[in-house]
Amino acid sequence: MLPMPIADLDAVCNELTESGERVKVLWQQPDTIAFIARGREYRSEFHIDPADEVMYMIKGEMNLHFRTPEGTEDISVLKEGEMVYTAAGVPHSPRFPPDAFLLVMERKRREGEIDRFQWFCPSCDHLLHEERLVVSDYTLDPVSKAYQTFFDSEDFRTCVECSEVMPRP
Repeated sequence: MLPMPIADLDAVCNELTESGERVKVLWQQPDTIAFIARGREYRSEFHIDPADEVMYMIKGEMNLHFRTPEGTEDISVLKEGEMVYTAAGVPHSPRFPPDAFLLVMERKRREGEIDRFQWFCPSCDHLLHEERLVVSDYTLDPVSKAYQTFFDSEDFRTCVECSEVMPRP
């Protein structure tokens, strides 16, 4: 019999709320990953994924910040019940509150692929820092690991252009 996992999205959202966890992986197979993310009120980085992503807003509303090919920041609003396709390589930052939930589906990383997380100065928009991670297992919550590394270093959070220091959340 082939594995055909069924996910009760409402039950998973309730589980995340009760546990305080940010991510619940629904499945992680050689060619696909599906997970539900609870909002992070402090999210500020731009994720550069080596794979395409499809995101569906289960509950609440999200401001999807992204960087244009010209390097400027723009925002699209994703409302409850809407979904978006984000192509590989597009720097994006899904920002939504902890009481909102997002279903994300993407391809599992291939050997040698790197996920990148970039932070920009809130004052002058200069690149502050880039974290590079090999994401072989999404249950290890790579976003939280990238955040901890960035926010634990005042050097990473200090802009070399204008000397602004991004505060810790």
